[in-house]
Amino acid sequence: MTGGLRLDKLHGLGNDFLVALVDELPAEADAARTAAALCHRSGGFGADGLIYAVVDPPSSGLGRTATMRLWNSDGSPAEVSGNGLRCLTHAIARTLGEAELDIVVNTVAGSRRCLIQPTHLPDTVVGTTEIGPPGPGPRPDRLSRDPEVAAEGVLGPGAIARWATLDVGNPHVVLAVVDPAAVPVHEAGPAVEAIFTGGINVHFGAVTGADELTLGVWERGAGATAACGTGAVAAAAAFHRWGEVGQNVTVRMAGGDARVNLSGPVTLTGESTYVAAVDAARV
Repeated sequence: MTGGLRLDKLHGLGNDFLVALVDELPAEADAARTAAALCHRSGGFGADGLIYAVVDPPSSGLGRTATMRLWNSDGSPAEVSGNGLRCLTHAIARTLGEAELDIVVNTVAGSRRCLIQPTHLPDTVVGTTEIGPPGPGPRPDRLSRDPEVAAEGVLGPGAIARWATLDVGNPHVVLAVVDPAAVPVHEAGPAVEAIFTGGINVHFGAVTGADELTLGVWERGAGATAACGTGAVAAAAAFHRWGEVGQNVTVRMAGGDARVNLSGPVTLTGESTYVAAVDAARV
């Protein structure tokens, strides 16, 4: 299913994606198999997810629009990705030969506006994406039914100060810890995710400065990643509700920093870097 597929690889703060601009979105089963093959770190090109997108022809008086679908590296579908939206907008801008782009992207989670601008770094842009307002997330419904208990099974008693689930178009659980860097995310992440039937993105966070969070990330369908854009928004919203940060929050992750603005339309700002064009026929 990869013959003739043109792909670009980009990353948003180390959260990497393969982007395919196509005339028609593929069937779910085909896309799932393709994503699992192409995103494989040793057998494919390596990525956290595969994005298919159709760019609509420009309409008189209307801005640019596109439709995207995202599959995780394990072949499972995802509703939306904050970093993925920024990388997609960057890929579209390169294809159109534009240094800046303001576009509305239709996702499973709804429409998201994204704006990108060049930076002084080669092949790197900064983008701001409008994210839907955070709402209540799913409740745990398996095993211990308590994220605190599930995490403490790995981290030990008293490791979790508090937790909350949120939905920003996709589901997240945020757990407050003393030091995110000390959390073995590869063990604690799946332990917490296992108590949610539909899976969930898991984040271990702490306040590390004025209006600043540090976050460890475990993503549903991709595992430990360098950054999660929607996760940064969810974490900022959770810690804001707990009264520990304001409405403009810097979220530090392994791959770099994202900025979250919770006032007005909720926005996520960060960089996207173009890596290379890749030949899908090789896999």
